[in-house]
Amino acid sequence: MTNIDLMGIAENFGKPVYVYDSEKIASQYKLLKSAFAGVTNLRINYATKALSNLSILKFMRNLGAGLDTVSIQEVQLGLAAGFDPQAIIYTPNGVSLNEIEEVAKMGVQINIDNLSLLEQFGTRHPTTPVCIRINPHVMAGGNSNISVGHIDSKFGISIHQIPHLLRIVENTAMKINGIHMHTGSDILDVDVFLHAAEILFDTAKNFKNLEFLDFGSGFKVPYFNNDIETNIEELGEKLSARFTEFCANYGSELQLIFEPGKFLVSQAGHFITQVNVVKQTTSTIFAQVDSGFNHLIRPMLYGSHHHIENLSNPNGKERFYSVVGYICETDTFASNRKIAEITEGNLLVFRNCGAYCFSMSSNYNSRYRPAEVLWYKGKGHLIRKRETFDDILQNQVEIEF
Repeated sequence: MTNIDLMGIAENFGKPVYVYDSEKIASQYKLLKSAFAGVTNLRINYATKALSNLSILKFMRNLGAGLDTVSIQEVQLGLAAGFDPQAIIYTPNGVSLNEIEEVAKMGVQINIDNLSLLEQFGTRHPTTPVCIRINPHVMAGGNSNISVGHIDSKFGISIHQIPHLLRIVENTAMKINGIHMHTGSDILDVDVFLHAAEILFDTAKNFKNLEFLDFGSGFKVPYFNNDIETNIEELGEKLSARFTEFCANYGSELQLIFEPGKFLVSQAGHFITQVNVVKQTTSTIFAQVDSGFNHLIRPMLYGSHHHIENLSNPNGKERFYSVVGYICETDTFASNRKIAEITEGNLLVFRNCGAYCFSMSSNYNSRYRPAEVLWYKGKGHLIRKRETFDDILQNQVEIEF
């Protein structure tokens, strides 16, 4: 996609708008497949929560991906997108036994990360295959908000509870067909990931009839020019060799599964906004856009960096701006950022907005969620309509006073 393409989409579909480049998604998928070409049985399960638009899910299915889901609603979306139930894994956290049982009825692979629920489910459904999510107690990502494998994480069954876990499996005679881990996001150090993988291998040795090992994901993508990222080729070479060795010792050719979300869609996403006001204060120049953290919360929630460019004046003299939104809260997208000179009415594009951006949007301040457009075969296709006032009201019930 070019900046001219993006400006055309803004003209045709309005602002603000999310745009996703299908070619970038496909190239990321192929890159991951290529890095692990040495593994005979590889499956990539797209993490639905990153970007759950139905058209995106259908595109992933056409690429050959399976699906990683965390709620019954995401499972239903996957089925609506045409995924075979057996191509979906369900990895919830803190849900009820009832929800797990409802998903199991759909024929989806269950993944349980809680000893209590494992025992309850195993007692009632001993013949239903279950994957177990372990917590390897490995800190990855460097941010407690996105690192989920550390010792205080609410996710997974602690590796120190393996004896208890094995007793539950023995007492219920339940069938364990997979072991899963996910250490977190923005993993830079390949050796840290490989260290966690060894813990997964050691855990897997306790189970005789496994069918797959799920290594999660968390690969870091670059957020700006010359930014560091996970070396997928190095990881692929080293983990493929170790996985093949493990399978030989285990006596069975297991399936290796990854569940990338951000890696597949982050760089494919662009968020286009229009500048409403340029406001000069005693110390700062604010560029105030027609959006806020109701549309893009990651900078305020995680401190995430999204590169910002002026589509309307790309070659203008650079000045320092703080880009902020129109929400009646502090909603700063960028502080004192160098951007080509901005005037009111200019279009700004935020990069790396494919993952955890629209999917975390809201109607705060009673604002509408924006439209979504998929760039496919050289053309923009509307895949979600812009909300209207009727959408704000549709589930509200008025009472008479």
